[in-house]
Formats: sequence, C-alpha cells, structure tokens
Amino acid sequence: MDNQIIELTEDISASPLYSSDLAPVPASARTWNKWHIASIWVGMAVCIPTYMLASSLVEQGMNWWQALITILLGNLIVLAPMILNAHVGTKYGVPLPVFLRLSFGVQGSILASLFRGLVACGWFGIQTWIGGAAIYQLLLTMLPDLASSAYLGDFVGLNLAQASCFMFFWAINMWVVYKGIDSIKVLETWSAPFLLLIGLFLLVWAWYRVGSMSDILDASYTLSGNGNVNFWKIFFPGLTAMVGFWATLSLNIPDFTRYARTQKDQVLGQIIGLPTTMVFYSFIGIAVTSATLLIYGKAIWDPVALLGKFDSPIVVAISMFGLTIATLSTNIAANVVAPANSFANIAPRIISFKMGGYITGIIGILIFPWKLIADPEGYIFRWLIAYSALLGALAGVMICDYYLIRKTNFDLAELFKVKGKFKGWNNPAWIAFTISILPVIPGFLVAVGLSPIDYFPEILVSLYSYAWFVTFAISFLVYWMIMKKEY
Repeated sequence: MDNQIIELTEDISASPLYSSDLAPVPASARTWNKWHIASIWVGMAVCIPTYMLASSLVEQGMNWWQALITILLGNLIVLAPMILNAHVGTKYGVPLPVFLRLSFGVQGSILASLFRGLVACGWFGIQTWIGGAAIYQLLLTMLPDLASSAYLGDFVGLNLAQASCFMFFWAINMWVVYKGIDSIKVLETWSAPFLLLIGLFLLVWAWYRVGSMSDILDASYTLSGNGNVNFWKIFFPGLTAMVGFWATLSLNIPDFTRYARTQKDQVLGQIIGLPTTMVFYSFIGIAVTSATLLIYGKAIWDPVALLGKFDSPIVVAISMFGLTIATLSTNIAANVVAPANSFANIAPRIISFKMGGYITGIIGILIFPWKLIADPEGYIFRWLIAYSALLGALAGVMICDYYLIRKTNFDLAELFKVKGKFKGWNNPAWIAFTISILPVIPGFLVAVGLSPIDYFPEILVSLYSYAWFVTFAISFLVYWMIMKKEY
C-alpha cells in the first residue's frame, strides 16, 4: 500500500490561495491511526438522521431485513469513493477545496467546493433542527403550556417556543465554531457512546413493551399500509439515497484523512467505523419504529418525538440532553468542516475557517430544515437523491483525474499558484460535470412537482432513482475521454 507522504518543497505562503486553514498538514502533524479514523466515523454515523433514515425505509414499505440490506449495500458502495478520495488527504495533506483545484482548476474549484459546501449547510440545518427539537421536548416535560405558545404563521410553520429552541441550539453551534474546531475533540469521545446507549435503551424498552422481538420485526411487514408494495420500486431510490447519505463525506473525507499517519490507517479505520456502525444503529431505528406500530398504533420514525411520549420526566430529560450533546458533536464534525473550508476557499486571505462556519450557520436557518424532513418521502426521494446527483458528478471527475490522469502524482505547490499549471477553470471537468447532470433533470423536475410525470419519456424519469450512479459514471467516462487525448 502506498504510504508515501508528499510535502511542499517551496515557500508559497505569500500566495493569495494560501492560508493556514488550507495549507497541507506537515508529516509531523499526521498522527491519527485507524482507531482515530474509526472513532470519527462512529461519532458521525451514530446520529438521529441515521435512525430516521432506516425507519423511513421501513415506513416506505420495506421489512426489516430488506431495509438493513439496502443500508449495508449503500454504505459498502459509498465506501469505495470514500477510500479513493481519502488517499489524496493522507498523501498530500490537503483538504477538499485544494484537492478540487487539481481537477476543476484553481478558480473552478470555488464553485465545485460550494456545491459540496451548500449541501453540508442543508445537513447543518437538519441537525440543528433536530437538536432544537430535543430541547423543546425536554422543556415540554416541565412546561407543557409551551405547546400553545404563539404560532408564527404558515410560512415559518413553527410556534414561538419551537423557533426559540431551534435558535438556542443554533447559537450553541456557533459558539463552538467561535471557540475553534479543536473544542469538540473531548465532546466527540463520549457523546457518540451516549447516543448509542439511548438507542439501546429504546430497543430494550420496545422489546419489553411488546414482549417479543419476532413480533416487533414481523410488524415491519405492515408498516407501509399496503400489502402490494413493489420492493424494487422502493429499493433503487432507497439505495441511491443510502449512497447519497454519505456522498457528502465521500468528497470531503480528505479534510480528515490529511491527519492520518498512513494509507492503511485511513482504509482500515473507515472499513471498521462506517458500515458496521450504520447497520447497527439502523437496526435499532428499524426495530423501535416497528414496535411503535404495535404500542401506539402508528409508526413513529422520529426518536425525539418518541422520547417525548415517555411519562417519566427524568427519562425524557436525560435522553433529550444526551441527544442534544450528541447532535452538537456530529453537527460540527460532519456539517461545519466542509462548508467552512469551502467558503474559506473563495478568498483564503479574507474568509477564515471561523467566518466560513458563521456563513454555514446563516444558510442553515434560511433553508427551513423542519420542512425539509417533515415527511420521509421528501427526506429520501427529494433531498437525499437530488444532491446525490451533484455529488456523484463531482466524484466521477475527481477520481478519474486523480487515478487515471495524474496516477496520484502531481506538483503540490502548483495548487497554490494563481497562474500555475492548474490556473483558471479546467473546461473538460465542467463539460463532464454538466453532461452527467442532464439525464437526471427530468426525473428531478417530476419529483419536486415542477413537471407532470408523462411530460418526459419514462426511461428519463426513472433514471432519477439511480442519480448518483448515473452522474458518477457519465462524468467519469466523459472526463476520461476528453483528458486522455492530452496525457
């Protein structure tokens, strides 16, 4: 396995493309082993959206083992580009925005990294809403009258107490950004295990209330409310959504692996941490959601809403506090690092990592995340699949360029030169990106209700269910066909 570490051989610190946030990590600072990488993945994968993702697949019509297989396959698939893109971080010590300069050009990388950054802003908003909702549920156990606080209108869709809790949790996130990314290291080490314990508590509670795990798992067969569910119609969009769930990190994984000691550490760490954690916590989500159908007569796929139904104020208080802290640590690690670096890449000398984090926070409010995840269909079949198309197109170009065109070798200093080898925009990359997106646009327009389903040929509409795979394959092939003539 290639364990070569490349460092800068010339001083480029005066370049306007250089900043301490984007500079290559020196070999002496690359200290993470496989367990550090694995723990990062445990901290990010053990989160409420993982629980909700699995539960929503069940609610769409899958049974428990179908949902678990879909989740496992999706994570094994996304693990491949994850490990491939991680290589450049460990070898060259650069974050995603700098890596994108290689394939999309110094100027083109700004737009390319913004595509990734804006998606992370969406995830930041979703996680912040979840954390705020946990605080709201906690307060309701002590002050039930908060549920009747002033309604802020249909445009906002929240009452005053809900909005206040959301903004309070948002402010906590911004305070962590202000203190610096290092301030969450201790938080990460114990928050994920705490959330695991909460998940196990829900599983044990469900088992105790129903009395039989086989009855719980059997209930998953009836969650869709339709005995004639077409599994394959759900499976392929679901699989694409599973890939889309971590397609974000498959791009900016160099932001973390730039601290890894060796390629072996980053590969083993990701294999150990990602698929195992996702499947385990997803099973908890599936089992508990199935149990809620038997206990309450309806499926409750949101663990925050489920915990709010407990009669014991102490149980609710401890659970909601744990969910809030765990959501905070996951949010900062998974959803602030990437957009903060992306915004810093716009003007490295002007926009710092912290300022990029503040911009992320503002956008996270403006997207109204509570509306984005209001129902599982919108969450999976619109949000996750739509952005997976963009990220697949980026990943295809990046992987093709780094492995087939550059053979993993390039002059590191050139990435920090305005007039260097990678100056401006790399047109072949943008041609490949644009062409790859075109086939999935009809399906996207139908999915969001902007076009009737019979306006486009059925084959074009159906391609949207495979969005990440389609855009990745096309961008990879088109870029290779154009660039192979130059190399």
